[in-house]
Amino acid sequence: MTLPVTVLIAAKNEEVNLPRCLEALGPAERVVVVDSQSMDATPQVARERGAEVAQFDYDGGYPKKRQWALDTLDIDTDWVFLLDADEVVPEALWDEIRGTLSRENAEDAYLITKGFHFLGQEFQYGGFSHEAVLLFRRGHARFERLIDDPSGLDMEVHERLIVDGTVGTLETDLIHEDFKGLEAYIARHNRYSTWEAHLRRAYLDGGTYGEDSVRANFFGNAQERRRFLKKIAIRVPFEPLLWFLYHYVFQLGFLEGNPGLIASQIRGNYIANVRAKMYELNREEKE
Repeated sequence: MTLPVTVLIAAKNEEVNLPRCLEALGPAERVVVVDSQSMDATPQVARERGAEVAQFDYDGGYPKKRQWALDTLDIDTDWVFLLDADEVVPEALWDEIRGTLSRENAEDAYLITKGFHFLGQEFQYGGFSHEAVLLFRRGHARFERLIDDPSGLDMEVHERLIVDGTVGTLETDLIHEDFKGLEAYIARHNRYSTWEAHLRRAYLDGGTYGEDSVRANFFGNAQERRRFLKKIAIRVPFEPLLWFLYHYVFQLGFLEGNPGLIASQIRGNYIANVRAKMYELNREEKE
């Protein structure tokens, strides 16, 4: 049974990950790969597996790739499902979505957990999996508009969806697993750290992440709680060490063995890079 869902997949040079993602999307009425002028076979892989391809040329500012797709593509299904190319929708999640959308009292959007897989291992511990709004009624959600920054990233990084309506939670996890290797994983997060350094610096200077953003609320949904905790964390001394301890000790990442240790170290190093780049930005401004 085909579901009234358009899947939007953000991609750039994803020929390695994309086949697994696309092969699991049979129940969706429509699949669109939103590509950023890939230099590999990403468009061919998408078309060979029955997906449409929309090419995105970024010229700075807002919107970035996913919001551009929501604004530009002619989407006529009732629901939209956002995925990355390194994510796979298991059959159990499709079954849950099928049951959820058939209900008369369905919510307007749903949080789905991105189940963290790393170095060939499905993590049960470590706190690396997180919830995000990924499935929503067409026209009921938009990405928050954060500050303009010079990082050059054309896709939303940690921007979240602002929902016009009610938000529920699905119980079945996505499979989030990148097969491009550690070098690509670390390089991507190095780019993300540049973006986050500019974002944090703007927040500390002006008290806001942007003109239209997810509210920080400890008692809200998972997105709002995450934003609340981040606003506290950026002011805490020794933040990189605290993130390492959070994942490796308090979230029991050590039970994942060496992959848990490596993932926790990468997380701490990511925050260290963010804070180092913030220091550099402040130093440059004073010169």
